[in-house]
Amino acid sequence: MKVMLACYGMRGDVEPSVVVGRELLGRGHDVRIAVPPNLVGFAEAAGLAAIGYGLDSRALVEAQRNYWTVFFRTPWKSQELNRLGREIAEFVTRCWTDEVTARLASLADGADLMIAGLGFEQFAANVAEYYDIPLATLHFLPLRANGQLLPFLPAPLGRSVMTLWERLSWGGAVKQVEDAQRRQLGLPRATYPWPQRIAERGSLEIQAYDQVCFPGLAEEWATWEGQRPFVGALALELPTDTDEEVASWIAAGTPPIFFGFGSIPVESATHTLAMIASACAQLGERALVSAGGTDFSHIPHFEHVKVVGTLNYAATFPACRAAVHHGGAGTTAAALRAGVPQLILWTFFDQPLFGAAVKRLKVGTARRFSTTSKKTLVADLRRILTPLYLTRARELATRMTTPADSAARAADLVENFVHLQRAC
Repeated sequence: MKVMLACYGMRGDVEPSVVVGRELLGRGHDVRIAVPPNLVGFAEAAGLAAIGYGLDSRALVEAQRNYWTVFFRTPWKSQELNRLGREIAEFVTRCWTDEVTARLASLADGADLMIAGLGFEQFAANVAEYYDIPLATLHFLPLRANGQLLPFLPAPLGRSVMTLWERLSWGGAVKQVEDAQRRQLGLPRATYPWPQRIAERGSLEIQAYDQVCFPGLAEEWATWEGQRPFVGALALELPTDTDEEVASWIAAGTPPIFFGFGSIPVESATHTLAMIASACAQLGERALVSAGGTDFSHIPHFEHVKVVGTLNYAATFPACRAAVHHGGAGTTAAALRAGVPQLILWTFFDQPLFGAAVKRLKVGTARRFSTTSKKTLVADLRRILTPLYLTRARELATRMTTPADSAARAADLVENFVHLQRAC
């Protein structure tokens, strides 16, 4: 079977596709993956034949971070929001050129299956429609309209809000670029948003997160008759060069609190590290900081704080007292699997959804990163470090899927999906 994967975003957005691609490659399939140019090396390190497409994704996510920071912090600054919105729209337009569409179409020629990651899935879906080949999508959070994602709203209203969001997300530059792509491919102009079109084609919409995080969702989607199966979070769990060093540092003292904020740089590295050091000093705790996309190298470090680059969360989290992070799907799942309490300090619009989930599960708490201070950090840490949160986190860990099972389940699903499509 020839499989073409296309995914866009930062590492957390791309990793689920890389996991599925590697699993299919190990089963003897012909696998290629298209990723942003800055993540070609990441995909290749996992053993996949990777091709860069579009623009470096770091510029987009930084613009999105700035937009959502202003949106949540000072929503009345309409001129600033409009400026940042135009910046994002300009990026989308420059990213999805005729050349990029032609490149993706060329890569997908002859494929038996197209797998689209969550970022810009509509453009991969259009290519699959052009070739009339089966499409599978990988979602690391439940973005299709449902009544469970927004638990503070009645289910019917929650579904309506999400349906409206789908319509609004399809407007502006995104719709213009998609219209241009469909014209280039010779497809008819779309008249409604891509989530509905993807579903109507009978696509396999894999939910790459544990359904325990969103109670009631599996029951609500049972009417889709297996079209939206849950497999659990898809994670590589690759070893890193710092694993031994970190393990040695942890063993030399008390279990630390982990801090990490993903691939997107924090606004002020100096302020963030000082806040972490001061809060942990007040609590008598050590801190392990994963730099991710933030440069901490020019900042004076503290004796009780260790700063490293990337980490293997699966190896490190079980040795930590708690995990403080940005609320990315992969990091949240790693902490849930490790059975450690969590504090989510979110910046993007999707991250508070996992913050709400850990609060609902009573294994952690959450707040907006831009409203976090030393005082709130100390209070939040004191709260999640109580024995009750640890007990709940350890119990929930026993109900999480393992990464190996998640990857195998996802690969089984796409193999069976293609076989069924061929039989029709």
